[in-house]
Amino acid sequence: MANSFALTHQADTVGSLYREHHRWLVGFLQRRLGDRDNAADLAHDAFERLLRSDPAAALQQPRAYLTTIAKNLMVSHFRHVQVEQAYLDVLGSQPEAVAPSPESRALILETLERLCRLVEAMTPRTRTVFLLAQFDGLSYPQVAEQLGLSLDVVKKAMSKALQQCYAAVYE
Repeated sequence: MANSFALTHQADTVGSLYREHHRWLVGFLQRRLGDRDNAADLAHDAFERLLRSDPAAALQQPRAYLTTIAKNLMVSHFRHVQVEQAYLDVLGSQPEAVAPSPESRALILETLERLCRLVEAMTPRTRTVFLLAQFDGLSYPQVAEQLGLSLDVVKKAMSKALQQCYAAVYE
C-alpha cells in the first residue's frame, strides 16, 4: 500500500511539473532544434524520464533539472539523426540490387542505435579506449601510449567495455 502511495505521489509531482513547465520546455527545445514536432516529442520524453526517476530532485530547480534531461535527449536525437544519415549515405552508394529491404534497414538502424547507446553508457575513459582499439584498430600498447595510460589500465578498460557488450547481447 505504501508503494502505491509513493507512485501516486510521484505521478502527482510530475503532473504538477508538467503543467508548470511543459510549455517552457517545448519552447526551449524548439529554439535549439528548429522544429516544433521534434521539440514536443523530446519534451514528452523528458517528462517520461522524470516519471521513471526521482522527481523530488527536480523540485529544487525544476527548469535546471529539465534542461539537463532535455540536453541529454537532444544529444541522443542528434546522434540518431547522424547514424541514420550515415547509414542512408552508405545505402545510397550501393547498387539497388544489394540494398536491403525496408525491414532489414529498420533492424540495422535499431542495431546501430543500440550500439551507440551502449558506447555512450560507458565511462569516458572506457569509451575512448574501446573506440581506439575496436574502431581505429590500435593495439593496447598504442592506446596506452596515445592516452598516456598504463597498459594494465587499458586492459581493464577493455575488459569492462567487453563485459558491457556481452551483457547487452546476452542478458
